[in-house]
Amino acid sequence: MTDAGPDRESATTAPGPQDDGTPPGSGGTPEWFDRATGVGRGTLHALVVPTLALLLALVVGAVIIMVTDVDAWRLMGEDPGAALGEMINGVWVAYRALFLGAFGSVRAISETLFTATPLILAGLAVALGFRAGLFNIGARGQMFIGGLFAVWVALHVELPSLLHVPLALLAAIVGGGIWGGLAGILKARTGAHEVITTIMLNFIAAFFTLWVLKTSVFQEEGSNLPQSAPIPETARLTPIFGDQYRVNIGLFIAIGAVFFVHWLLFRSTLGFEFRAAGFSPSASRYAGMNVALLYTLVMFISGALAGLAGATMTLGLPPYTVTSNFPGTIGFDAIALALLGRSHPFGVLWSGLLFGALIAGGRAMQGAAGVSVDLVIVMQALIIIFIAAPKLVRAVFRLKAAETEPTQLTKGWGA
Repeated sequence: MTDAGPDRESATTAPGPQDDGTPPGSGGTPEWFDRATGVGRGTLHALVVPTLALLLALVVGAVIIMVTDVDAWRLMGEDPGAALGEMINGVWVAYRALFLGAFGSVRAISETLFTATPLILAGLAVALGFRAGLFNIGARGQMFIGGLFAVWVALHVELPSLLHVPLALLAAIVGGGIWGGLAGILKARTGAHEVITTIMLNFIAAFFTLWVLKTSVFQEEGSNLPQSAPIPETARLTPIFGDQYRVNIGLFIAIGAVFFVHWLLFRSTLGFEFRAAGFSPSASRYAGMNVALLYTLVMFISGALAGLAGATMTLGLPPYTVTSNFPGTIGFDAIALALLGRSHPFGVLWSGLLFGALIAGGRAMQGAAGVSVDLVIVMQALIIIFIAAPKLVRAVFRLKAAETEPTQLTKGWGA
């Protein structure tokens, strides 16, 4: 299926189901899904809304900073001009701290890249599912299982570093792939919706991790905490800029994954079939494609990418002991990344760097300007809201719609 012969190579370069100008929503996925994820859109159209959504989020964030400036409001009754000036200065100080915290020094850049690494991998996992018409909400669970597989190899297999790290990463790929593939099999064989199954698998993976970290398989001897023994140095991801900075070779793995997913989607026969199945499963079956197998494969590969994201957390995060909540919110942030990146691998790369900068800079903003780091979460949510409502963005900036967009936002599960 993956080897493209002479006849199939022409198919991958010809206009496909995602780039032939066919109106989205006319195939197997709802119109709101195509509109939100960017599947079926041209490059220019795909860039306009996310860029303007980011700008709007920054503007709304500035308003929030001004509105929550208690000292300025106290001054408003006595000297409105001075109060307004203090509010504007507060916005300047906060956004300056945000920028410097993300890019202002080698350490800041290191933190941005370190934070972006698992986000990019998890975002690719979700974006790949979007391209095949599947909504993979299970990146968090796949990160749990992939990370645990990597930790098991790290703790129980003794090898030199040149072999230990690749083997642990391979274990993460297998573990995450199996966990994602379960949802694919359920979708293919029983018709169970992937949103429901992946959410349930998230809970199973989270509580399984909590339990297994309390067993002798992972727990440090003499400890009662649900965390693993320290990862051996031979299995740790090597820091790029030295031990004083946290960014490690996981960044190169993430960038390599971006190019791999781009090749898979747009240069391979299998990727063409993924996109065709996402556009119209019935037409794909008519063309002789095994849609059930495609669903299973895309969820396996998606889970493998998320498993790699988990491995970068377990093998690359000092102090190299794994806790029961090591993925944090990355699995759900990945959905936002895929939406912002319009389901394109390079879009996910830049979205991951943006979110990494927002998170790293948000910590500096809280310390320097006294603005809660929760503002970053608010800005991320605003970006997604604006992306999901392109008509609102176009109305604010008075842009002419490129095409008629439907007003219906949802369809039934069976649509």
